[in-house]
Amino acid sequence: MTHADPRVAALIALYETLQPADLDRLVARYAEDCRFKDPFNEVRGRAAVRRIFAHMFETVQSPRFVVRSAFAEGDQAFLGWDFHAGDLVIRGASHLRFDAAGLVSDHRDYWDAAEELYEKLPVLGALMRLLKRRLRAT
Repeated sequence: MTHADPRVAALIALYETLQPADLDRLVARYAEDCRFKDPFNEVRGRAAVRRIFAHMFETVQSPRFVVRSAFAEGDQAFLGWDFHAGDLVIRGASHLRFDAAGLVSDHRDYWDAAEELYEKLPVLGALMRLLKRRLRAT
């Protein structure tokens, strides 16, 4: 996927082809004091963001992102993506804010850990599906 905004286009290209050797190039697109938050992490700074992506490569089989949609206006962008890890696919989105230098100052990932991850685990998945059925409005 490409985008007219060069900040967004550069990030999409990096995310979609990301390999461990690219982590320094990726975090160079983030502000030194950036914030990053996802369902499992909340960190500040380039080094911490780099550790999150490095951990992903250490613990997940063949991780890769496919950006499905991208919107940008002013200092903000929103990316809709699929994260592939072996046979697992997690659908999510990232809300990005850019600083005056065009670097990512705030990165917030949104995805449903219960539906996208926990429900696919054998024992926990059965419990999550049961809870979901009981809590569903009829």
